[in-house]
Amino acid sequence: MKKLFALIAVFGMLYLTAPTSVVAQDQAKPASTEAVQPAAPASQQAAVDQEEATAAKAEEGKSIHSALKQKFIEGGPGFMASILVSLILGLALAIERVVYLNLSTSNNKKLLAKVEEALENGGVEAAKEVCRNTRGPVASIFYQGLDRADEGLDVVEKTVVSYGGVQAGLLEKGLSWIALFIALGPMLGFLGTVIGMIQAFDAIEVAGDISPTLVASGIKVALITTVAGLIVAMILQVFYNYCVSKIDAIVNSMEDASISLIDLLVKHNAKK
Repeated sequence: MKKLFALIAVFGMLYLTAPTSVVAQDQAKPASTEAVQPAAPASQQAAVDQEEATAAKAEEGKSIHSALKQKFIEGGPGFMASILVSLILGLALAIERVVYLNLSTSNNKKLLAKVEEALENGGVEAAKEVCRNTRGPVASIFYQGLDRADEGLDVVEKTVVSYGGVQAGLLEKGLSWIALFIALGPMLGFLGTVIGMIQAFDAIEVAGDISPTLVASGIKVALITTVAGLIVAMILQVFYNYCVSKIDAIVNSMEDASISLIDLLVKHNAKK
């Protein structure tokens, strides 16, 4: 019996002292490994730094995205969604106009040279064929003028002027809608701000006391819609001004090219 108690006592002592020794060994191991572990190479350290920078950038992008989403929710989904729809529709119209105006731009000097060569070699029909195969409003104006070349220069000039106005109208198509969304974005933002301020004052009335936290949070939420509307207006205004300047340049080139076409027809008729 005494031997049994002695064995239990020995096992009990071993059980109690084992965790202490394991902890001591675990604490000693990192120090030994740190002492033995060699220094990392410079290339490996640079790779680690690059990975950390990439991870930081990714985390920053996520934080920006989450911040924008948070501001969208704080501004009120209803008004913020309407402002976002205005931006999407305005950008769609603006991009369509930009593509159309860039496709309408042509090399008028090259076209005039081809028309002059066609008039000398094949007459009016050959020049009309050149204009038919050329893209752009200038070629369309040339075609309409050449189509009435046999009716006299006065008729050709009137036709060129009239059809030039038609082409200018086609170039300006859709600009009024872009201007509408430029004005609509800030108006929706201001409307959201006014409604947000009303809600803030309603909260103050219900609370019965002017709390700085309550007023500040209400005003912040109200002004988010204004900021969003102004951003929409600024983005669309850039596209609008670009389209207007592009249209002015194309119209000026059309007028210049129309005068040159009349001169070509005068020379062609003088050679007959």
